[in-house]
Amino acid sequence: MKIVRYSSPDGAAWGVLDDGVVRAAEGTPFVDLRPGGQVVGRLEEVSLLAPVTPRTVLCVGRNYRSHAEEFGNPVPEEPLLFLKPPAAVVGPGADVVYPALSGRVDPEAELVLVIGRTARNVPAADAWAVIGGYTCGNDVTARDIQRSDGQWTRGKGFDTFCPIGPWVDTEFDPADVGVSCTVDGERRQDGRTKDLIFPIPFLIEYITRFTTLEPGDVILSGTPEGVRAVEPGNTITVEVEGLGALTNRVVAE
Repeated sequence: MKIVRYSSPDGAAWGVLDDGVVRAAEGTPFVDLRPGGQVVGRLEEVSLLAPVTPRTVLCVGRNYRSHAEEFGNPVPEEPLLFLKPPAAVVGPGADVVYPALSGRVDPEAELVLVIGRTARNVPAADAWAVIGGYTCGNDVTARDIQRSDGQWTRGKGFDTFCPIGPWVDTEFDPADVGVSCTVDGERRQDGRTKDLIFPIPFLIEYITRFTTLEPGDVILSGTPEGVRAVEPGNTITVEVEGLGALTNRVVAE
């Protein structure tokens, strides 16, 4: 099942994408959500929003060896974690705002894990049971601010710096799929999830040993090599093979 959020006359609403058609949903996401009888419209006619409203946006840094090496950084011995504010989350088609405070902004293509039930102290063997689905994400980074601050909150946390979407696929298999980023049609990043240093079950166990994750929370699992700067006017597309594509345009603040 593909879960979407969309803009309706009454505000944000949940839906289910089925064969190119969005249907209004009934029930609670990741609990008992199901397609209802009302047809909202064909996908191209519907204004999609971020398909989750996370309380926690947890990210994994340098989780591809090649990405750590391209910036001359050591490969982590344990997962390198950081948070983005929920206010950074935007959906497909939304603008990524290039902040006036920064002189270099980079997109980072990532597979996103969406939590499906409350998770605390989950062993790796049970990790798949707490994942409600998967989507695409872009860990937008003000690289100069990240470096100058020493810690990553500000450089990673500007409003609009976490595009997510276009939908959550509850039946997707993330074991060995391509993760790519193109800018104005130019392919820049092209990795595969089989090359994650810390695989998904390990991440779930590691993270839930120190914090509780709730349904709708997200984990951005890391980005492959090929990171390069963008400028206002560029269009970024993050794609996860077999899952979908997330496109956002960069605009100046």
